[in-house]
Amino acid sequence: MKALVVDKPEAGQTARAAFRDFAESELPEGDVLLRVTHSTVNYKDGLAVTGKAPVVRRFPMVPGIDLIGVVEESANPAVKAGDRVVLNGWGVGETHCGAYAPRARVKADWLVPLPAGLASEEAAAIGTAGYTAMLCVMALERHGLTPERGPVLVTGAAGGVGSVAVALLSSLGWYVAASTGRPEEQAYLEGLGAKEIVPRDRYGNGPARPLGKEVWAAAVDSVGSKTLAGVLAEVKYGGAVAACGLAQGMDLPASVAPFILRGVALLGVDSVMAPRALRLEAWSRLAAQLDRAKLRAMTTTATLDDVPRLAEAILAGRLRGRVVVEIG
Repeated sequence: MKALVVDKPEAGQTARAAFRDFAESELPEGDVLLRVTHSTVNYKDGLAVTGKAPVVRRFPMVPGIDLIGVVEESANPAVKAGDRVVLNGWGVGETHCGAYAPRARVKADWLVPLPAGLASEEAAAIGTAGYTAMLCVMALERHGLTPERGPVLVTGAAGGVGSVAVALLSSLGWYVAASTGRPEEQAYLEGLGAKEIVPRDRYGNGPARPLGKEVWAAAVDSVGSKTLAGVLAEVKYGGAVAACGLAQGMDLPASVAPFILRGVALLGVDSVMAPRALRLEAWSRLAAQLDRAKLRAMTTTATLDDVPRLAEAILAGRLRGRVVVEIG
């Protein structure tokens, strides 16, 4: 089968993905064989395909961390042939072959049933980015935050996580401010429900001082580094930031002032190893609460052949919203 594969590089070379014939016998062990129908392109996929970061840790590797497919064979009674399923995380596309091939062999425990009423292409459009956005919303809610507490800020708003977060939070009644470095996307973000556009430069260089004006009741951050530090300095007393990304970097050049003087909480959100109960809740809520018209507005469609180009584009910040990749 034709697949996008990262093979073990020669000494001194970059582990970059390329198309080649990939035998089903090369797939790793697992108790379920899937026919892959759809995937998408996430930031981590961009890193794996281009080799610009050591995301891939086992070779040969088929990237693609989002997998939507149909069960063809199952040795686990909990999963049956014909079931439509979603897979996000669990090291797929990093240590276990992923979605950029027509077949995948995986573990049944990793699979989530496709929610009723959600089409496969819609699940792909949501993908890890949308599922992570919902985990962020759930984290803020568990902290007791509601729209009545004040506005919520979404950083990296024109990206995958940001786009879904804006749409979700708006639908849930929040006043949403969207932070972006792409002012040309104002109309797009307003269409998703943003009430205010905040220039990226406001936070991109970090906080001017340890504590700024109290502005945000909550925030969803997919950027990290100086941006996250800048946002923390403007969160209201008792507020929280759900942090799920590191597009700007892994460092956090902040002070402890927001935490010990305003009781601000930094809520780490992990989508890769999240327990099954959280996954089921997130996907159930996405099927029920994510506006389908807004999902369509943020989505474009591509083929597997387009993935290398899209991988470069997402790392360069040129992709908007979500991309559905049709596999087979």
